[in-house]
Amino acid sequence: MTGPVVPPEALDLGEVELEIRPVRIRWVSWVLAVFLFAFFGAGALLVFVESSGFNFRPADQIAMVVLGTILAGCALLFTRPRLRAGSGGVEVRATILTRRVPWSEVLAVSFPDGAQFARLDLPDDEYLTISALQAVDRGHAARGVSALRRLHAQYHRP
Repeated sequence: MTGPVVPPEALDLGEVELEIRPVRIRWVSWVLAVFLFAFFGAGALLVFVESSGFNFRPADQIAMVVLGTILAGCALLFTRPRLRAGSGGVEVRATILTRRVPWSEVLAVSFPDGAQFARLDLPDDEYLTISALQAVDRGHAARGVSALRRLHAQYHRP
């Protein structure tokens, strides 16, 4: 049976001994964000220069730039995943949500064959996906999983 649910801010990780962020998705996200902003910004300028049969007003151009900014911001959400671990437990931040888990709740650190992400195996056949450790990062992910397993072996108290 699992222990009480602890809000992320209530669990003290202690000194952070391991911090991992994905590599490839961060590069892709930044390139995509710059492309989206440039695409919509250029589009806003081009509709002002050339007549295409539609009546574009300055408000339409501003809306295109704002839309490009919003889409670029959404692309940058994929730069947020992070894993932090210390003597008190593990913090897993995905694109939006953050969850902290004490070591006593972590049964194992696994990276199943064919999976895109590593995960923390929890009681009652539950698991927590670690989006900071991605299969596309190969060696970086393997080193991260190894380091996390060492910390698990060091701090896990059933």
